[in-house]
Amino acid sequence: MARICSVTGKRPSRGSIIHRKGQSKKSGGIGTHVTAITKRWFKPNLQKIKVRLPSGQVKRILVCVKVIKAGKIQKA
Repeated sequence: MARICSVTGKRPSRGSIIHRKGQSKKSGGIGTHVTAITKRWFKPNLQKIKVRLPSGQVKRILVCVKVIKAGKIQKA
């Protein structure tokens, strides 16, 4: 099963972690320098919950927490 929200279509996105070293100029140093850039995935907070569909059928689907908090779906 793919990590995609059934309601919003939210999916994992690519990003990076930037490692910095040194003291900032504001703190009296010579500035921070980038020492490494590591690629990573930002994953949506998906939960598997039972949902009552408009037809009355109960189905288990993956939805992101943003949808649950907003009340866009009706739990079974």
